Amino acid sequence: MQTLPTPKAASTQPPVDTTINRRQTRPVKVSNVTIGGGHPVVVQSMINEDTLDIEGSVAGIRRLHEIGCEIVRVTVPSMAHAKALAEIKQKLAQTYQAVPLVADVHHNGLKIALEVAKHVDKVRINPGLYVFEKPKADRTEYTPAEFEEIGSKIRETLEPLVVSLRDQGKAMRIGVNHGSLAERMLFTYGDTPEGMVESALEFIRICESLDFRNLVISLKASRVPVMLAAYRLMVRRMDELGMDYPLHLGVTEAGDGEYGRIKSTAGIATLLADGIGDTIRVSLTEAPEKEIPVCYSILQALGLRKTMVEYVACPSCGRTLFNLEDVLHEVREATKHLTGLDIAVMGCIVNGPGEMADADYGYVGKQPGFISLYRGREEIKKVPESQGVEELINLIKADDRWVDP
Repeated sequence: MQTLPTPKAASTQPPVDTTINRRQTRPVKVSNVTIGGGHPVVVQSMINEDTLDIEGSVAGIRRLHEIGCEIVRVTVPSMAHAKALAEIKQKLAQTYQAVPLVADVHHNGLKIALEVAKHVDKVRINPGLYVFEKPKADRTEYTPAEFEEIGSKIRETLEPLVVSLRDQGKAMRIGVNHGSLAERMLFTYGDTPEGMVESALEFIRICESLDFRNLVISLKASRVPVMLAAYRLMVRRMDELGMDYPLHLGVTEAGDGEYGRIKSTAGIATLLADGIGDTIRVSLTEAPEKEIPVCYSILQALGLRKTMVEYVACPSCGRTLFNLEDVLHEVREATKHLTGLDIAVMGCIVNGPGEMADADYGYVGKQPGFISLYRGREEIKKVPESQGVEELINLIKADDRWVDP
């Protein structure tokens, strides 16, 4: 007589928490958007229009904002560009709405920065370029006196901007780039994540000494392992120093196409999954509008934002009872404008109900020519395959969860 195995006792262990425990950071307001402080991860991008082109810039900012970009960055290489932002901001308010704006300032740009600080909600500076250090070909070291001299120059140049932003209640991003570290940092730390972190900390300490803490920090690199190491080291150093500044994540110069998206996701999503990161930008060599869907896809996949339908679909196999790729496309086209729903499209009954157990609605091939529609785990109706998508829509409408496109 065959002995049946003894059923295993139910586990007494508590369930594993699948939510991402985000690092606690201070809230930093950028107009009507808050970065950090437990707020949803903020999506950013940057227009590529010349800021002197008022109409073009307004149109570019509006296009990005309308598709979900919450903060838009512009570049200000000259005083004329800085002054143009006053008109850009005014036209946005008149013809559309106020949009949180960030301005990039580089290369000894104090006068430019002070002007642009009047018109934007956040100023981004790059510590490696803000006070330009001219390299010396014959240099073998930096003396303590030289360090002190350059440190004094940095403080002298940074202080007026910090005071202006502080007094206006505005924000600053200290944006370190791996490819543009100051010569002092390269000599002292090499071309390393340590140099990136120390570069950021030097500027943070100046800001803190002036009682200014509306800071967001970024440490971008074009190589994902360098970017990951820099952000992780920054978090450790901030924890040691009692700092809680929010972090802006990005892989700079990620390129274009599929690989640019994969590269950006590898860096940004890895850190977000560890709870690190409060705002993100995907940097693609494409139209800025192409960056926003990638950002939201990353956040949705990690469960950090719910901005679109989550589709669950099996990869298809010999058991599949309909053309899964075509049907998934039909379902997606009919429902992609909805938000907050999980919809499963499964090719057969073997794994379908189990794999789609968490979905709001299921579309399953149970027998040739027919589709079974589910609400959660419950089978609601069986309909001819030709009516499957239509009846799925009717089911969503019956639950009052449908909105017209």
